[in-house]
Amino acid sequence: MEPNKNRMIPLRDEIKTGGKMEITRELVVDLLPLYIAGEVSDETKIIVERFLEIDPSLASMVEQATSIGFDEVPIPLSQEEIMETYKKANKMMVIRTLGLAIVIAGTLLAVLLILPLIYIFVF
Repeated sequence: MEPNKNRMIPLRDEIKTGGKMEITRELVVDLLPLYIAGEVSDETKIIVERFLEIDPSLASMVEQATSIGFDEVPIPLSQEEIMETYKKANKMMVIRTLGLAIVIAGTLLAVLLILPLIYIFVF
C-alpha cells in the first residue's frame, strides 16, 4: 500500500455512506492503547495494522510498547500540542510565583505591624 502525503489510508464505508472514509494518524494514535491491550475488534485491528504498514515510526513505537510496556512509551506530540502544554505550564508557574510572593509580602507586613506593638507593650 502506497502512503499518501497526509499519512491517511482510505477505508471503504459502504454500509453507512457508500463513500470513502479517511483514517488519520491521530485516530490511530488514539486507538493504540486499546490495540496493544488487545481490546479492539477485528476490523479495528486490521485498520491499525494497515496504518502501521505505512507509518514506520508508529510501528516502531508499537513494537517498543509491546516489549517494555505501554506506560513507558511516549506518544509523539505535534508542535501545536507541545506549545499549548508549554503555555499552560508557564501560566501555572506564574500563578504559583505570584501566590508565593503574596504570602511572603503578607507575612512581612504582619511582622512589621506586630513588632512595633510588641515593642510598645513589652518595653
